[in-house]
Amino acid sequence: MNENHRLGARIREMRQSQDMSLSELADEIGKTSSYLSQVERGLAEPSITALREIAKALGVPIFYFLVDDRDKNAVIRKDERKKISYPSSDSQVELISPDLNRQMELVEIRLQPGEATVENPLPHRGEECTLVMEGRMYIEIGEKDFELEPGDSIYYVASVPHKIVNVGEEELVLISAITPPNF
Repeated sequence: MNENHRLGARIREMRQSQDMSLSELADEIGKTSSYLSQVERGLAEPSITALREIAKALGVPIFYFLVDDRDKNAVIRKDERKKISYPSSDSQVELISPDLNRQMELVEIRLQPGEATVENPLPHRGEECTLVMEGRMYIEIGEKDFELEPGDSIYYVASVPHKIVNVGEEELVLISAITPPNF
């Protein structure tokens, strides 16, 4: 199957999964049903502009149609995770998401008692949600601070300087979802 056929099949699959007819999508993007049918069958290659319109109408990012199927459903085995590091920290950080070329990054962070993610609170762009899996976590976000236990989570705007510290007697294990990716 050539690239046009793969692209067309992905568009058709997404359209059908949303119970949208060919003519409904064509109307939404200001094209004819005939044109869209040719795109879906791999007989016509949409321009980048047309592909953006299709992606917008279907509510998916344009890259959804451009990345290989294998990349969309990437399985990352625990022993194959990429290790990353915070500046000036000995914490263990593993990338749970496939890579940093996505719209979101998921990391597992392990801190020993008394250890912090950074020496001084640091900001980064985007938003973050952190879930405590094991141990006790102290987090400073701007002028506020919170203490969390296993099962607790916190969602915050990451552009506010923040810092995480293990205030427990055992290893702190947490999962953080960060968008957009920052490492």
